[in-house]
Amino acid sequence: MPPPIGRFSERVNMKLLIKNGRVIDPGSGIDDLLDVLVENGIIKGIAPEIKSDEAALIDASNKVVTPGLIDIHVHFREPGEEYKETIKTGTRAAAMGGFTSVACMPNTNPPIDDQEIVKSVISKVEREGIVNVFPVAAITKGRKGEKLSDIAKLCDAGAVAISDDGNSVMNAAIMMEALKHAKTFNLPVLSHCEDSNLSGEGIINEGYVANLLKLKGIPSVAEEIIVDRDIRLARAVGYSIHITHVSTRGSVEIIRNAKIRGQQVTCDTAPQYFTLTEDYVERDKAYTTKMKPPLRTKDDVAAIREGLRDGTIDVIATDHAPHSFEEKDMEFEVAPVGIVGLETSLTLMLDQLVHAGILPLLEGIAKMTINPARVLKIGRGSLTRGSIADITIIDLDREMVVDANSFESKGRNTPFEGWKLKGWPIMTIVGGKVVMKDRKICI
Repeated sequence: MPPPIGRFSERVNMKLLIKNGRVIDPGSGIDDLLDVLVENGIIKGIAPEIKSDEAALIDASNKVVTPGLIDIHVHFREPGEEYKETIKTGTRAAAMGGFTSVACMPNTNPPIDDQEIVKSVISKVEREGIVNVFPVAAITKGRKGEKLSDIAKLCDAGAVAISDDGNSVMNAAIMMEALKHAKTFNLPVLSHCEDSNLSGEGIINEGYVANLLKLKGIPSVAEEIIVDRDIRLARAVGYSIHITHVSTRGSVEIIRNAKIRGQQVTCDTAPQYFTLTEDYVERDKAYTTKMKPPLRTKDDVAAIREGLRDGTIDVIATDHAPHSFEEKDMEFEVAPVGIVGLETSLTLMLDQLVHAGILPLLEGIAKMTINPARVLKIGRGSLTRGSIADITIIDLDREMVVDANSFESKGRNTPFEGWKLKGWPIMTIVGGKVVMKDRKICI
């Protein structure tokens, strides 16, 4: 597996002492009042009452100290669509959201489907990124679903996973072959589940709202049939699979049953799928409510929340998908899909799940730290002694109103504009270096 990627992957020659914080490290089961000592970008100590005359002091009294957040699913648009987002602006948005590591999807222009493009992304991150970025490469050439990419070379170049995100690999034989290759290299497979024959030209959830607005719908079964297929293919190959952005009750049930059978399957969902329903969709709201998979029903939202609660859904990702205002400010039928999420994901999880009593804090943090780290196999998401000092500090009681105009991302396409939410990151530390402090980028 390739080393961590980012401007701060090398050790930082400094000392930090984080004092008096409530340290939550789901990977080791820690939830206690502890100090954390960082030296040269590495966690050197985690214990009560650590003393160091040389370290810069960070007072975390009444705050929560966690492993750096990890987002398994972002779109940074580079190369090819830098007017929407760049590695520089995307990683700044990540830092503002408390994320220290992100996995960037391959649906760029050109797609990340050969080793030279992987290397170019890594090079750009090293020059301009302020958090760790782990490239995900395309399963098939051009993400067309017709011919496998050279998975061995992609792995050697630094890709940490493969996905045709934005498209399903519709040919089951090709998907099965991809799983076999991935198994050879122990490479995670992130599956976008959408039967394009069923979704067709649909743009919102099939049902009452689609009929009311006279918009073409996408049935739930379009997602569920590929979820079931890819889980079956992975079982036949004897390998694991990760299902991305789960949005329907049926998908949750399929994945839950597979886990009960003992199969190696993991999955993620995004905040929009546990907070919003199709009732939010209006013809003039493509800017904030057109996405894929689409917003679903109240019953689906309830199932997603239950899946998060009972552990069926392992990871909360963002599917951060920035677009320009001009593109999104168009008729619903032609506007692109996707919303931004890096700067609101943690606070939505805290406000809508933890403060609402649906998830214990330890479980919520696990779904944004150790769980995605394990899916990607990147060796992050922990605060144990000797681990890389990627750390997020959170104020659980801080209340703020979402203001898209203050985003570091180029994208402003969020449905949560104006929401007052409780619980926000106040410091992001990457490899021992503070990159966000008091809600401001400081690098």
